[in-house]
Amino acid sequence: MRLEELPGPLCCVAAPLAERGMKLPLAAVNDEEGPRLPLSLPPVVDAHVHLFPDAMFEAIWKWFDTYGWPIRYKLKTPQTLEFLFSRGVTRVVALHYSHKPGMAAALNQYMAQVAKQDARVIGLATVFPGEPGARGILRDAFAQGLRGVKLHCHVQAFSPDSPELNEIYEACVEADLPLVMHAGREPSSPAYKVDVYSLCAAERVERVLKQHPKLKLCVPHLGADEFEAYADLLERHENLWLDTTMMGANFFPIEVPRRLFEVRPERILYGTDFPNLPYAWDREVKHLVSMKFRDDLEAGLLGQNALRLYGSSEGAGTPQG
Repeated sequence: MRLEELPGPLCCVAAPLAERGMKLPLAAVNDEEGPRLPLSLPPVVDAHVHLFPDAMFEAIWKWFDTYGWPIRYKLKTPQTLEFLFSRGVTRVVALHYSHKPGMAAALNQYMAQVAKQDARVIGLATVFPGEPGARGILRDAFAQGLRGVKLHCHVQAFSPDSPELNEIYEACVEADLPLVMHAGREPSSPAYKVDVYSLCAAERVERVLKQHPKLKLCVPHLGADEFEAYADLLERHENLWLDTTMMGANFFPIEVPRRLFEVRPERILYGTDFPNLPYAWDREVKHLVSMKFRDDLEAGLLGQNALRLYGSSEGAGTPQG
């Protein structure tokens, strides 16, 4: 796989964040990491972990080195899972994405095998919007045990309300499985091949929520950077979830209003983007815990909300051979 074929992954910053004092490429943060999660915490589920075949991980990390920041944890799939589980994370929601047509079926087979080998992994499928046979690709993936779908507007160059998404939405509704879609404008990068601000907007997401009221849609990064708009969407729509990925880590020069965590706290999930991080693996959970949410809200945020969304019981955590 050539590097120039691979549009950027998550977590890169351009205008307007660059205009707030962050210049590309960014430096890694040499913050202290803990040996494991505190035992006093409720069960922690990382609802946003990336798992790829080795060649794709290598290409993504080269892209980061050029356009983003140094990756602190260059760990392949087995090492990523061992790292997190050995430090007290109980479950992970594993995400990937195809950056061109024809890749999804093989990627989904890879993810299904990873999830089959360890019951603590909730694996999601991917598909390229508009590719031939997209609905069949997803049906095959669900039959292999994958528990939802991951899409990325920036990488795959589509708008949430594009017509080619309808068959994907319908496939998720048919299977009663969630869709995780990077539909927020940030984190963005000038290295993407599209103007993400022209593709992504909260009103486009609301159009999807209205047209597909049975679709379970999760938008990562708390909908960055339209935080107030996404708080309003949470109030209006019962089929929207958000995950905290990187926005709860106090890393970007952008303020997340506390209201976004509290307007519908049962629909906010903890996620990290591990292993593609420029800071300590536990930075985000430390900052979220420091916000001093009520015990039941903290337990939901750190794990129970994700288990409810993906239909997984808390006790299902025994690795399989």
